[in-house]
Amino acid sequence: MTHPALVLFLALFGLYSPVAALASYLPIVRPYGGGQVTRLAIGLAVNVAVFVLAALWVGEPLLKLLGISTAALTATGGIALAYAAIPLMRGKAGAVEELEKLQEQERLQEDAPPPGPPPDPKTILFTPLSFPLTVGGTTFAFGVAASAEASTVRDKLALSIAALCFAAVTGLTLYLSGHVQRRISLKGAMLLDRVAGILLTAIAVILLANGFTDLVTARLGQ
Repeated sequence: MTHPALVLFLALFGLYSPVAALASYLPIVRPYGGGQVTRLAIGLAVNVAVFVLAALWVGEPLLKLLGISTAALTATGGIALAYAAIPLMRGKAGAVEELEKLQEQERLQEDAPPPGPPPDPKTILFTPLSFPLTVGGTTFAFGVAASAEASTVRDKLALSIAALCFAAVTGLTLYLSGHVQRRISLKGAMLLDRVAGILLTAIAVILLANGFTDLVTARLGQ
């Protein structure tokens, strides 16, 4: 359980939280059919793989060039994650509100003509599916931090395999959301939101604590 590649995968998996991500995908994939959702899932996995691999191989020199430490990036990611997670935990944001709006629209438009075709899936693949719903600054920070601990090319290759496995998890989660959204009730979505919010808030607290601790330690070391 201490292998760097396994640690990276578990860290990314915990940060991503498939339960939370699945709930956030529900209102987005709702207008699309099974084939379109499959293509979105493949595209998302490719985007995530490229993002995390870039963090592993070129992230550290890029951050040094910009003068940003991984500790600062981790702490900032914790703040951003808490900002998004606390409303989820309170049931004030996320898939529930979107589902409520969609259900209300359906009630009001029962006798209206059918809606037009959904937007081209390519227009939502990068934003918001890839960014910020799936990866962000904290994901990048995790990749950079893992890369900094890798002493050989072999270690980085192992980390790259972990990154590809994580990308596959994100694509599978999006694919499953296309099936779940056809069956889930509003109460089920609310439960998913609250559970995801609790998990993400706990992760945000850990990121904040680790990031600020590393910042203080680095300052004292100077």
